[in-house]
Amino acid sequence: MDSAAKDKMKPALPCGFSCSGPEWPEQERAEQLARGAALKWASGIFYRPEQLTRLGQYRSREVQRTCSLEARIKSVVQSYLEGVQTGVWQLARALEAVQGTREALSQAHELLKSMAQASQSLKPLREQVSQHKQLQALSQLLPRLQAVPAAMAHTQTLIDAQRLLEAYVSLRELEQLQEETWAPLGGLELPVFQGLGLLAEALSQAVETAAMAARKLAREDPALLVAAIRVAEVEAGRTTPVGQAPRDWRQLCLRALQRGLEQVHFSTTTLPEPGALARWLEALQVALPAELATAEALVAPCCPPHYKVVQLWAHTLHNGLRRSLQQLLAGPELGAADAFALLHWALHVYLGQEMMGSLELGPEADVSQLEPLLTLENIEQLEATFVAKVQASVAQWLQKALDGEIAEWGREQEPNTDPSGFYHSPMPAIVLQILAENIRVTSLVSESLQQRMHGMALSELGAFLRSFSDALIRFSRDHLRGEAMAPHYVPYLLAAFNHQTALSSSVSSLQPDGVASGILAPIEAALDELQRRICRLVLEALQLELQPLFESVPSRRWLSSSELLDCVCDQTSRFCRDFWRVRSPAVKLLLAEAERTVVLQYLRALMQGRLVCRDADERTQAAERLRHDAAQLKELFLRLGLEENSHCAPVLLALRELLNLRDPTLLGLEVAGLRQQFPDVSEDHVSALLDLRGDVSREQRQAALISLQDSSPPSPLTGHRALFSLVPAPTPSFSSCLPSGPCS
Repeated sequence: MDSAAKDKMKPALPCGFSCSGPEWPEQERAEQLARGAALKWASGIFYRPEQLTRLGQYRSREVQRTCSLEARIKSVVQSYLEGVQTGVWQLARALEAVQGTREALSQAHELLKSMAQASQSLKPLREQVSQHKQLQALSQLLPRLQAVPAAMAHTQTLIDAQRLLEAYVSLRELEQLQEETWAPLGGLELPVFQGLGLLAEALSQAVETAAMAARKLAREDPALLVAAIRVAEVEAGRTTPVGQAPRDWRQLCLRALQRGLEQVHFSTTTLPEPGALARWLEALQVALPAELATAEALVAPCCPPHYKVVQLWAHTLHNGLRRSLQQLLAGPELGAADAFALLHWALHVYLGQEMMGSLELGPEADVSQLEPLLTLENIEQLEATFVAKVQASVAQWLQKALDGEIAEWGREQEPNTDPSGFYHSPMPAIVLQILAENIRVTSLVSESLQQRMHGMALSELGAFLRSFSDALIRFSRDHLRGEAMAPHYVPYLLAAFNHQTALSSSVSSLQPDGVASGILAPIEAALDELQRRICRLVLEALQLELQPLFESVPSRRWLSSSELLDCVCDQTSRFCRDFWRVRSPAVKLLLAEAERTVVLQYLRALMQGRLVCRDADERTQAAERLRHDAAQLKELFLRLGLEENSHCAPVLLALRELLNLRDPTLLGLEVAGLRQQFPDVSEDHVSALLDLRGDVSREQRQAALISLQDSSPPSPLTGHRALFSLVPAPTPSFSSCLPSGPCS
């Protein structure tokens, strides 16, 4: 196309486009700025007169510059106008193209409408074609489809006959035929295949039943077990068609293996009755290792290696046993024997070499890393139950032992003796044996149970000691009141001393290993209290026998004859004749307390004020009687076996010095010396002794009492036992404050 034609095709510019339009405000402002700048430049250039000569040059230069700028502006404007003209032309061509496209689309839309109407008219024809294809496919599959009912019946027969592999092959052929009919029939389900799902379900149940009976089949019919496992494995390797639910017969088979094993050993009907838990555990102790051996020797060869039959068996047995034990613990509370048997079996036997830890079992049978049979809460519950049950039984046994001992206290015979002649009873040995045996048995289970049993044993022993002490008090009360006279009252009290000694010497066997000895402090304190109570009961009996004999001490008869003290010594000797049947060190304590009781009775008699010496001869005679009596008592208890350093009779010698003093003015020194030897002597005691002298004036008495008050208390390390503090002092009479004289 030539330029003339092209220019002819270009649209003409509007008339007003080339005409000068109104001036822009910016243009006017620019002109003003330009004029101002020019004036400023001109005023600067032509400020001096000599520059005016060059005005022509400046004018011509500016004219040239102005012409050049105008030319450049015209060129730019012309180029811009040409570009606008080209763009307008292109827009016109695009508008024409769009209009043409719209017309073409409108024609296409009309064509589509006509084609849709034609398609609707062809729809019956397509349906006829589809039906023709389905009929053609059915006509081709008709012989095979006619054989489907017979094939399904044959498959059911194979399943009933436990020919599982053949049944599975027949089932798969039927399923493949069903899959072949789906595509031609568009997924249409034929009525002839309606029983196919039930047939597959029957085969899965047969496989499951065979797997549940794996233990029996492995011995009697391993081929059937292998067939069931192969069917499950082949089905697991098959690709499930789209739209069909997957059949995970492998997992079904594994679950059936586990369920069959659990039903044999841990079904609800196999849980033991109360009292039969030990036999049930013993049966499991034999059955579970045998079960694992059977699994390894017979069942594992019938299964693929990835089944890990031995591990599956071990884990199934472990978990089933754990659930059974949890059910057992959730039921009625176990007895003591069952609780102990379960604790010992679960903590020691189950994982030991006799069962799951046997060297004959491979590493696949290891269950040590699984969850334990008993949780910490279960162990705590069983231990508490066992200790509570045993505590009730121990309390009954100890009470029976105590009742048997109490029944012997009223016998006509003396207590039994051992070969050494000491009073003896099996009760202490029975008590300690009961407690020690229970502690020993619990050491076979756990340290925590043993500690619980230690605490229980000490608690029951403390209760037994309290009951024993109370029984002795009732025995003594009934005897002394005459309600139940015991023919051999004192000998049975002495036998109780030996019981206490036997318990004290053996109670250390109840102390836990590695525990501080302070844990036995309450028991030792109870034993000491029991010993003091028995001793007090014996001494009360001795005091009752001696009390009538001391009613004539002091007296004129006492001054003139040793007959009264001879009776006292004879009675004391007869009373203490069986003390040798008490074991040491209790016999030493008993003799020492008996000697002190006699001396206390003597002191009580002296403090009664029954005698007042009339002259110096009677005071000398009384002093001599005190010396003789002290020597006689010393001889008596030395003969009975009491060591001399334990005697209290020397107090009579100290009183002898107080009576034998010739000068009453020196009584203060003598009283101060008496205070040094016997810190518990009081003013009332001293006054009673001064009354016995019969020659002490008021001033001398006051001086002696002041000397007693002013004397420094002795050192607490003197080791003297209390004497005067146990002797009731008589109330001072008015006559004791008057000058005393001889009185009959």
